Amino acid sequence: MRIKTFGYALIVLSMLPAMTMHAQLKQFTLEDLNFGGNNYYNMSPKNMYITWWGDRLMYQDAEETGTVNMKTGERKMLFTLEEVNKASDGDKVRSMMNVRYPYPDEPLALLSNGKRRILYDWQKKTVAWRQNCEGETFADWNSKSRTVAFVKGHQLFVTDADGKTTQITTDGSRDIVYGQAVHRNEFGIMSGTFWNNDGNRLAFYRMDQSMVTDYPQVNTFARIAGHEPDKYPMAGMTSHKVTVGVHDMNTGKTIYLNAGNPTDRYFTNIAWSPDSKTIYIQELNRDQNKMHLVSYDAETGNKRDVIYEESSDRYVEPQHPITFLPWDNGKFIMQSQRDGYNHLYVVDTNTKVYPDTHRTDFGVAYREYYKTKQLTSGNFVVQEAVGFNAKKKSIIILSNEKSPIQSNLFAVNTTTGKRTALDNGRGVHHGVLSASGALMYDKYSEPDVPRNIEIANTATAKREMIFSAPDPWAGYNVPEYSCGSIKAADGITDLYYRMVKPVNFDPAKKYPTVVYVYGGPHAHNVDARWHYMSRSWETYMAQKGYLLFILDNRGSENRGLAFEQATFRNLGQEEMKDQMKGVEYLRSLPYVDTDRLGVHGWSFGGFMTISLMTHYPDVFKVGVAGGPVTDWKWYEVMYGERYMDTPESNPEGYKRTSLIDKAKDLKGRLQIIIGMNDPTVVPQHALQFINACTEAGTQPDFFVYPGEGHNMAGHKSVHLHERITRYFEDYLK
Repeated sequence: MRIKTFGYALIVLSMLPAMTMHAQLKQFTLEDLNFGGNNYYNMSPKNMYITWWGDRLMYQDAEETGTVNMKTGERKMLFTLEEVNKASDGDKVRSMMNVRYPYPDEPLALLSNGKRRILYDWQKKTVAWRQNCEGETFADWNSKSRTVAFVKGHQLFVTDADGKTTQITTDGSRDIVYGQAVHRNEFGIMSGTFWNNDGNRLAFYRMDQSMVTDYPQVNTFARIAGHEPDKYPMAGMTSHKVTVGVHDMNTGKTIYLNAGNPTDRYFTNIAWSPDSKTIYIQELNRDQNKMHLVSYDAETGNKRDVIYEESSDRYVEPQHPITFLPWDNGKFIMQSQRDGYNHLYVVDTNTKVYPDTHRTDFGVAYREYYKTKQLTSGNFVVQEAVGFNAKKKSIIILSNEKSPIQSNLFAVNTTTGKRTALDNGRGVHHGVLSASGALMYDKYSEPDVPRNIEIANTATAKREMIFSAPDPWAGYNVPEYSCGSIKAADGITDLYYRMVKPVNFDPAKKYPTVVYVYGGPHAHNVDARWHYMSRSWETYMAQKGYLLFILDNRGSENRGLAFEQATFRNLGQEEMKDQMKGVEYLRSLPYVDTDRLGVHGWSFGGFMTISLMTHYPDVFKVGVAGGPVTDWKWYEVMYGERYMDTPESNPEGYKRTSLIDKAKDLKGRLQIIIGMNDPTVVPQHALQFINACTEAGTQPDFFVYPGEGHNMAGHKSVHLHERITRYFEDYLK
């Protein structure tokens, strides 16, 4: 097997004699390393909290706010929390960490205390405007009209700038859900309300889930435990029905789009035309293998046109709404993976074409009804369309063009497609544009850089460093973090791994090794940020003498369509083959004790953990599976059917991937941990696997967190990771 290593190992120990240095260095605790720990904040890389006021950079502190010099990083205070509260007439604000500046040319700051939202004029030192916000949930405020949409008591409301509140719906309930994300937050859906540019028309979701089966969650904190069910549509079962409403603030009327029967359909990625006359929706069938981009008349609700179609012999997965070019109301940016990687396309709505069908090498067929030009191309993924520089007619993107484990920023000319790098070409970056798009602040890290912040000119690519965080782990006994690649089980594809070696590593010794795994769609574990994206628990384990190994198998994200769809209808199988290539690599290392090999993962990683423990029972001695899927027929419709189809159409795949029949093959020590009220991977998964183990005579261990969901919140996360650690300490070390 060919092994590639690259980058640089992060070795924090100096060249001082080992015994002297080790006596001086401090040791970590979980209170330092875990996100729920009491000292976690102090042990995280320092940050500068910033936002834009037009093209001026502003800092955000709890007690004050002001401008930031974009060459030196020097701060200049503009106003304080005390001044705001002095002017607020009793509407006291607790912190200014979330202050926003919605108007590029006006000295107005948007603040809220949970009861009122206010616009504070810091030049006049007065509250220029206020609006009641008490009791609002899922609030969506529009800066242009100063109107807010919100949910209260299951109903959807709007409050205008003058304080007039209008109730839009009357039949909202647990069964009829308004103004919230639908389709269980799949397809990039993060909200349920969508304002037009002027803030006078509101599109919103209505979800009828009355026909969806209840999953019987139980509240055990009451004197007598109570029934608190979740609506949970399992794969192959009846799903909810979604429709899209439009409320007109000027007329007070509400209409619904005439999209046809909503049964077994998904309505995703809602977008408005610049003139607010048209709504665009990407519509999917239940099989999720056909997508239509459709336009609707926002006044009548009638269907106007089909703009684009895409189908696949596997699945189509739209994640991004279209975005119109700010300088051309007739053209928009569309994203598609049709050529094998997620790329940008410019669609001209003024130029119709004959809708011929084209096919790609990736099992994708598409039809263009309007002139379409591919803007980006290549064997890389456009990860995000950050925004536009209207003056230069460019779009700013984040992509992994430089390396599959990096995320870098580019300006793309929307006419020529020419890309101009905007960052240093290393690491993992996150850019936020100013109002005009002429400037961008770029927060990034590299394997040996905790956090830097630069200001980039998106036209010239000139950069200025304004902040560099010191190493928060200086003075601690830190392990070595390294990164490399191996070949996947197909013998062709590069897979990237992270290795964390034990503190005070001695290559002459053999170490117990834990494989940490996730492995599922829309996630990755290895990239070129600080410590190669290492989870802090890995450092804790390395301090205790373990070697940690983390590999991103096929099926994980940001590697293109073939890489991601290799697991279609067969979840866990190709992933296990790739993970075992990682084990093969570990066996080639003289310092890895493969007689003491463990595995741990959560959610999809819990599924992978039990899969590896039962398919390779003589390889893995100890495993800890958190929130594991054990049979995909108990998982939800959207995700489950996308990757597995239904149990009825893919019975062999469901049988092959189910862990229930594998309970008899468990040999090593396995601990299963769940939140008792998990709404994502419902407790039935763990309980049925445990039942199968009792019938088969195998002996897993089980721990449950009452009242917790899919992940342990707050300080309970410290408890969780101590429990995971102890299990390996008890049975692997």
